[in-house]
Amino acid sequence: MNNATNLFVISAPSGAGKTSLLKKLINRNNKLHYSISYTTRTPRKNETHGQDYFFVSTNVFNELEENGEFIESANVFGNLYATSKTQVKHIIENNYHAILEIDWQGAQQVRKSMPGCISIFILPPSQAALKERLTHRDTDTKDIIAQRLNEAYEDMTHWDEFDYCIINDDFETAADELEAIFNAESVTNRSDNPNLIKKINEILV
Repeated sequence: MNNATNLFVISAPSGAGKTSLLKKLINRNNKLHYSISYTTRTPRKNETHGQDYFFVSTNVFNELEENGEFIESANVFGNLYATSKTQVKHIIENNYHAILEIDWQGAQQVRKSMPGCISIFILPPSQAALKERLTHRDTDTKDIIAQRLNEAYEDMTHWDEFDYCIINDDFETAADELEAIFNAESVTNRSDNPNLIKKINEILV
């Protein structure tokens, strides 16, 4: 593992598998530490306050934002999300890698405020595969799934703003590629790799 502590920003369209990949990687190495986001959305049945997100009211969220607590915030599908400045600082000061699992809008804000961060975008192997994953995970209504699919393509067009990109086709391979990035050992997943660019363009057609 890279000895220097870093801030890693991970983004993906909904259903690309970023949460599962990150959980697997964190289980492999205790050097990595989530920065837990704040959100105003309702918890899903498998989510826990303080572990998956800090679930707060809109009033509490707005108060924290007004007090300068967030390094980024975004409105996603009508819900507010944000990253705590205090939490990220605490993680890095304690010699851990801080991981932000946020959308591309938030990633843009973090890159501006913390330009030394390392950003990673995760893609599905195809748009058809993304639709299948969203339909079968059974956590959202049909209307929300349709909304997520409509937004997914727009999300994916921002992949080239990131330092690295992973196509999550085979889960174990994608996990190994993500670990290589954290270990500062990845070249093939750099966003300027011509072979990777060709594969991504095929996904976006």
